[in-house]
Parts: sequence; structure tokens; C-alpha cells
Amino acid sequence: MAWIDNLSWPLLLLAGGYLVFAPFFPEPHIVEKLRMLTQGTLVKPIDIFDLLMHASPIVLIALKAYRQFT
Repeated sequence: MAWIDNLSWPLLLLAGGYLVFAPFFPEPHIVEKLRMLTQGTLVKPIDIFDLLMHASPIVLIALKAYRQFT
């Protein structure tokens, strides 16, 4: 997990901000995919991949914060 420690905060926050909120209009993909997940309609592999791709920076930021601040 040392590679997570080597990631810079600005890079993670920039990538996280971009991927979480992309596309900006009409609504971010992560919002759409989370809605599909709660409704039980997230069944296509491309939609599952899209959710994982857009959520991955959030997971990395959380892991880095946990490792750095605990």
C-alpha cells in the first residue's frame, strides 16, 4: 500500500473532483449510477464499470486519508 502514500494530494483531489462530477451537465454519472443502484436497475456490466470508475478516486482519497491521519 506504499503506492497510495506516494500519490500526491493535489493529483488525487483533481482526479477525484473531475471523475466524481463528470459529466457536469445534465447530472454527474455517479449520481445517476447510485440512483440506479438504489433502484435495483444497475445490471449492465458497462454501468457497473462506470460506477466503479467514477467512485475509484473517492476510495483512493479515503484510503490515503486513513493511512496518513491514523
